[in-house]
Amino acid sequence: MILPEMMKAIVLTGHGGLDKLEWREDVPLPRPAAGEVVIRVGASSVNNTDVNTRTGWYSKSVRGDTNAAAAEGYGGTSDADGAWSGALSFPRIQGADCCGRIVAVGEGVHPVRIGERVLVRPMYRPGGAAEDTLVTFGSERDGAFAEYTIIESDHALKIDSALSDIDLASFPCAFSTAEGMIQRAMLGAERVLITGASGGVGSAAVQLAKRRGAHVTAVTSPAKAEALRALGVDVAIDRDEPVPEDAFDVVLDLVGGPRWPVLLDALVPKGRYVTSGAIAGPIVELDLRTLYLKDLTLVGSTRQDPQVFADLVGYIEAGEIRPVVAECYPLHELRAAQEAFLEKSHVGKIGIAIPD
Repeated sequence: MILPEMMKAIVLTGHGGLDKLEWREDVPLPRPAAGEVVIRVGASSVNNTDVNTRTGWYSKSVRGDTNAAAAEGYGGTSDADGAWSGALSFPRIQGADCCGRIVAVGEGVHPVRIGERVLVRPMYRPGGAAEDTLVTFGSERDGAFAEYTIIESDHALKIDSALSDIDLASFPCAFSTAEGMIQRAMLGAERVLITGASGGVGSAAVQLAKRRGAHVTAVTSPAKAEALRALGVDVAIDRDEPVPEDAFDVVLDLVGGPRWPVLLDALVPKGRYVTSGAIAGPIVELDLRTLYLKDLTLVGSTRQDPQVFADLVGYIEAGEIRPVVAECYPLHELRAAQEAFLEKSHVGKIGIAIPD
């Protein structure tokens, strides 16, 4: 296959508002280094991390919720440490989710891989790097908001599924985040409370918790409760309702914010709290007496064992989880897709199609 010299992509030119997302048709096609593969991207999807990275929300200077400056950004105040691992290099092609086919390989990769349909592991430690080094696809390196992308061969996992590219692209970032949280919590057939349950990670956590036999209580809005029950939610609690105390073995939290203390009250003694997000705000109040008198375990969840994503591919191929795609936009309408995402009126994911 003869590859073009240039490709179309959405390029992030700096931290800031939606105007920092630029459509370009003259981006040089990436060339694979040794051990890498070139993927013709079929689809991607929108995640909170796309918005948070664009605005620079990960900066320690930011104390508000993720929607506070999602359309405008922070005016450069978070440039020094606005990404997952500190300062971000621009221009950057975002897109943590990727479903596509391998069209070329670098030195050391067997050509038999050409033609494989793959999902890209969205978060990993590069070979030879220090144990805690973190690379996120679409942040520390270019991602899938483009016609083509490259990744180390080991992080492009073959997938055998009848699902569409859009459906498959809804899984990588959200479901691996949720599965990473669940594996950290060692969740079994227990009582679990999931906040932010209608979002991509939250709705993924619902399905993955039910897969393990858990009794799932979801914090959501009444308008989304029925859709979540269809995914397996046993009990839905409105965001403004009281949360029962001493009622859950595990809390999977994606929200944080001012109501955070009630989540610890909701745990039974020796309960486990796991967080991988803070859409309502990263700064919370902790009563240490609650922590030590209840013998609670608090866990942050970002880095993942490589087996997490391999497990996820297995669940997909076995039909044990299903995609939840609310809407789909073509790549050149990514700004509109992010605007729709920020309205938070959907359940699941918003897909991004990469036209031929």
